[in-house]
Amino acid sequence: MRILLFTGKGGVGKSTVAAATAAQAAAAGHRTLVLSTDAAHSLGDAFGTPVGSQPTEVAERLFVQQVDAQERFERSWAEIQRYLLSVLEVAGVDPLAAEELTVVPGAEEVLALLELRLQALSGGWDVVVVDCAPTAETLRLLALPEALGWYMQRVFPTQARVMTALKPVLSRAAGVPMPGGGVFDAVERLHTELDEVRSLLSGPEASVRIVLTPESVVLAEARRAYTSLSLFGYRVDGVVANRIFPAGGADDWRAGWVVAQDEVLAQVEQSFAGLPLWRSEYRTAEPVGVTDLRTLADEVYAGTDPLAVPSGAGPFEVDQVDGGAVLRLRLPLVSRTEVDLARSGDELVVTVGSYRRLLTLPAALARLRVAGARVVEDGVLQVRFQETTPDSAQETVT
Repeated sequence: MRILLFTGKGGVGKSTVAAATAAQAAAAGHRTLVLSTDAAHSLGDAFGTPVGSQPTEVAERLFVQQVDAQERFERSWAEIQRYLLSVLEVAGVDPLAAEELTVVPGAEEVLALLELRLQALSGGWDVVVVDCAPTAETLRLLALPEALGWYMQRVFPTQARVMTALKPVLSRAAGVPMPGGGVFDAVERLHTELDEVRSLLSGPEASVRIVLTPESVVLAEARRAYTSLSLFGYRVDGVVANRIFPAGGADDWRAGWVVAQDEVLAQVEQSFAGLPLWRSEYRTAEPVGVTDLRTLADEVYAGTDPLAVPSGAGPFEVDQVDGGAVLRLRLPLVSRTEVDLARSGDELVVTVGSYRRLLTLPAALARLRVAGARVVEDGVLQVRFQETTPDSAQETVT
């Protein structure tokens, strides 16, 4: 099953390009689902038809779904929320305010990804196209499963045991209800499901496609997204440059835009060298409906296969060498000065800008020490490990 995620800065036409790609996949004979994880759903507008919280057939083999976050919330978060509400009630918090406080920011996008997991496991689709939230929200969303996994492996087991053993004492002493087994079970279930989502989205048949418009500010965000997605192990398979002014026959105003966009497009080609760059010209009317969307996709992909599985190694790989190993993490568009690296126990802590990834090392690397690291010219972080016992549990690489 092919999974394609579309992301980009808000307002670049991401939803339209995602819908167009799905429409073309269905026309090619693939049973296709296009699913929105963006809280501001717009797929129904793109297809020009009402769609709901269950897959809605809008054309032969083409289904659209806008996840009902509230429904999914009640299935995955209700037990945890009930406990939090009981704590806030004891604290004297107004019930309406408490309801708001127990909704985690970004929960709608997270729960929509759980719906993606269910659809992928159903076996009913050849292609799943995901219309993601705008770039910043998508990055936080895709980083969550790994971050929650760290908590579950290190903090949760101890905390659950302590709370179970001391619950009667703590309840009397603190005067607030202590979480029961159902709360811990709900958190653990949520972690397991998110971990499966991460496995799906970082697998060989899944990739992210960045949509942008030829503007400097938009390009800057797209470049950061490319680096950050690679940091967290997600493969970017191409870029769609949308709303390009056609050249020729232009007045001075449009001619100015053509020149400005050409300059940015040249930078796009340099920034994403090695990736497919698809282009979509400004149209005289907004594409709405299956027919218009198929026409748009035919023009954008121009005879190429938009569902082709990316070839080559993904962002993360390990090679065995004499006396140790070399870990490679692709971090496109970064220099050595932008990367901080530290070793703590069996984890490698990689920081790029405001994003940090705690990379749990495979067992074969965890027993080795870090001997050195560098960022080579093509934006690959290389970390060398050697078969010697570290002097301490923590190592810092400079």
